Amino acid sequence: MMAGKLAVKTAIVTGGGSGVGAEIARNLATLGVTVFIAGRRLGPLEDVAKGNSNIIPLAADVSDQASVEKLVQDVVAKAGAPDLIIANAGMAESASFIRATLDSWQKNIDVNLTGTFHTFQQALRVMDLAKPARLIAIASTAGLKGYGYVAPYCAAKHGVVGLVRALAAELATSAITVNAICPGFTDTPMLDQSIANIAQTTGMSEDAARASLAKINPQNRFITPQEIAETVLWLCSEHAGSMTGQAISVSGGEI
Repeated sequence: MMAGKLAVKTAIVTGGGSGVGAEIARNLATLGVTVFIAGRRLGPLEDVAKGNSNIIPLAADVSDQASVEKLVQDVVAKAGAPDLIIANAGMAESASFIRATLDSWQKNIDVNLTGTFHTFQQALRVMDLAKPARLIAIASTAGLKGYGYVAPYCAAKHGVVGLVRALAAELATSAITVNAICPGFTDTPMLDQSIANIAQTTGMSEDAARASLAKINPQNRFITPQEIAETVLWLCSEHAGSMTGQAISVSGGEI
């Protein structure tokens, strides 16, 4: 666990029902942060919140502006304006570019990019620019380089990194920092889906598919959700106020 005092007290974590979002929420809650986790399905959120009074589940769809606006207003009503926003909700589908459908393209943009836009914008409408706060997007190394067979995902994540850099410049004279964390392949349920898809498409075993993805990382292993959560905690330190506009690669040296 990180040393030092956090600069935040109330957080919203989208995509908090599993994987990276759930791990971030648990780490923050352990340190006394009140964490509102959001996702489309309430059941998984309630499972993450069980046994931890600092974690509060709220249903929301990040691709829908009205839904995100309601999420933020519900948080304000329960705990006041949040000072930490984690735009973590995301999705990915794989296909060759020529086979990618317009529907797949639009879903990637709606969830990964527009979802981040909605989350940050609605939160900023209730935040005090003079008070220290953090906006953090969980992007991907796919926001820093290209990968074959996930062109819509790469386009959306590149957009997230661009959004973070632009917003950080706009808010530079405020007390709010804006950063992106860009993990490499991370051991989550989303990775399991990708591995199953590769195995089905190529005919290789799931173990072989898993090994082929792990080799993309120079350390020959997947990133853990805890490593991403620790990076969030570092950015939330009271001493991290000058870290803004950055796309931090958590990838074992890939980027």
